[in-house]
Amino acid sequence: MEATEPVPSLNSAYVPSAFVDDDSSEENTDHSSTASLLPNHDSVPLPVRYSPKDSYNLVYIIFFLMGIGSLLPWNFFITAKNYWLYKLSNHSLPIKPDEERSDLSDYFESYLAIASTVPSVLCLILNYVLVNRLSPKARILSSLVVILVIFVVTTVLVKVDMSNCTMEFFVGTLVSVAIISGASNLFSGSVFGITGHFPMRISQALISGQAMGGTLSALASIIDLAAAKDVTDSALAYFLTADVFILLCISTYLLLPKLEYSRHYMLAAECSSSVVINEAGGREKVSTPPLQPILRKTWVLGLSVFYVFCVSIMVFPAVSSGIQSVNKDGGSPWTTTFFTPLTSFFLYNAADFCGRQATAWLQVPGPTSRVLPALVLCRSALVPLLMFCNYQPRDHLHSVLFTHDAYPIVFNCILGLSNGYLGTLPMIYGPKVVSRDLAEATGVVMSFFLTLGLTVGSAFSVLIVHCI
Repeated sequence: MEATEPVPSLNSAYVPSAFVDDDSSEENTDHSSTASLLPNHDSVPLPVRYSPKDSYNLVYIIFFLMGIGSLLPWNFFITAKNYWLYKLSNHSLPIKPDEERSDLSDYFESYLAIASTVPSVLCLILNYVLVNRLSPKARILSSLVVILVIFVVTTVLVKVDMSNCTMEFFVGTLVSVAIISGASNLFSGSVFGITGHFPMRISQALISGQAMGGTLSALASIIDLAAAKDVTDSALAYFLTADVFILLCISTYLLLPKLEYSRHYMLAAECSSSVVINEAGGREKVSTPPLQPILRKTWVLGLSVFYVFCVSIMVFPAVSSGIQSVNKDGGSPWTTTFFTPLTSFFLYNAADFCGRQATAWLQVPGPTSRVLPALVLCRSALVPLLMFCNYQPRDHLHSVLFTHDAYPIVFNCILGLSNGYLGTLPMIYGPKVVSRDLAEATGVVMSFFLTLGLTVGSAFSVLIVHCI
């Protein structure tokens, strides 16, 4: 059966009737290819009769930029590690590696992870509840404004001496992290929700943009290590860049309704939403989308997304960033300063971007194929492979099986490439295997599975590090 089922085209807004509920497929058979886009009494016909072109790929570029903007500020926030160590140290001047640090700086990354994961899950649940209560425009713009305000304050504080109020700065930073993490997930979940009404190439653009955000932040970190002399100057550059990208996201999103291509699909989305409310109005007002029909069609895809990102975050960056060069004692910049930023962060993010971008040309296996979850499960092997590289320090697993620098490079590339490809496919399939009126809510649900995978994987990463 799987071989005969058609796979949706990346340029189609919705999949063939084989992937739609039986009730929906029966309704859709009544519509010809010349059906009107205007909703009728029974259903909302698919926009197949007329579809404008994405002139100069502007809409694709806009969603790609919003993908970058959804993660780049956060990536810059966690990449400025030396800045946070400096701010949270007991010194008013930049610290040196051999100087004593405070407890706040030693455990800052652990506190950072806790402060970011819980608000992420809660805000995605809130996003699902608000799908039919608050417009995507209100959710997206409000979250971007909140992120912008927090980052402007953070940027201003870069050059302010906080050595006399370290604890206050620490608490304020964690609060900022929680707000930014929650708002970023509300933003990305809402944007991915509206891409459910667009052809799959737009969802792919958004997801690829997120990977590019990670790649740019890793590249910026490498440049900073090579050129920066003042930790506050590099942090200022990080945060100013984030401010610019947030403003860019706001302006480009406001541009979307002015473009014919995006206006076409946004109008279809508004029509389908109104039909759902009208049809249910006689019985019950629908304020929250029904979850059961979404999960019935997407539970395999959702679990695939969950497990892909769970496995990835188990070892990246907790394990991969602790892998040292076997030739570290040689003293060369490659084996000391640049080994981890290049092999762990940059190569992983670059491979992740390539994997996500590959889905623009290749969508195999299909949404109903059993090969997809099988490939996702196969990624589990990457966890022990990276554990037995030259991770240091080792307290329990003293054996290093892979004693060459090429091994972590290959493993990180496979981890990133498979994360990008196998994580993107179910994300873009999800909103296409349900009826049109549930597309936006399904996009939010898929984002929830992704974030839940990151949350669970983060918890397991702590256990894995302790096991090593």
